Amino acid sequence: MDASSTLLTEVLRAQGERRAFLKGAGAGLLAASLSSARISYAGTEAPPPAYRVLTPPQVRTLDALGETLLPGAAAAGISRYVDDQLASAEPLLLLKYVDFPADSTDFYRQSLDALEQHSQATHQQAFHALAMADRIAMVGQIAQQQPEGWAGPPSQLFYFIARNDAVDVCYGTEEGFARLGVPYMAHIAPPRPW
Repeated sequence: MDASSTLLTEVLRAQGERRAFLKGAGAGLLAASLSSARISYAGTEAPPPAYRVLTPPQVRTLDALGETLLPGAAAAGISRYVDDQLASAEPLLLLKYVDFPADSTDFYRQSLDALEQHSQATHQQAFHALAMADRIAMVGQIAQQQPEGWAGPPSQLFYFIARNDAVDVCYGTEEGFARLGVPYMAHIAPPRPW
């Protein structure tokens, strides 16, 4: 056997050992991540976990905004999604990538509060209580220009970020891909929807 054949044999043996190691390690990591993953509360009698970042009024405002931007976003869990991401050490929300100079939590809280204040000033009622036509008109307004008296981050940026969150929670999951009729071909399947 010449040197190149010996080297090839050693490489193939090492690759086989490496594959076996990676396969075992991958199975172990998957088992560990699934065992520590939070169990979904949907369809169970257990109450959902408490929100960790957003207040109840902010949750109502975000759910109503999500539903206005993309029907089905509230049912898909937009407020849970945003709250869960804000509570994590490394939020994966789009805001991270637009280089906004404020903390993500402050951005969401201030923006949701500004939308609520604008609704109260314009319609004398909470945003979530508005008729859908009024919510659509208000969202169209904040998307085009910042309303007078808006006391938060730029309203156009808030619109852009919230719209992306609604799309992410509705269509960025395996179920969302299925609704679109697109194969979900994640390189590594996430242990939970978001």
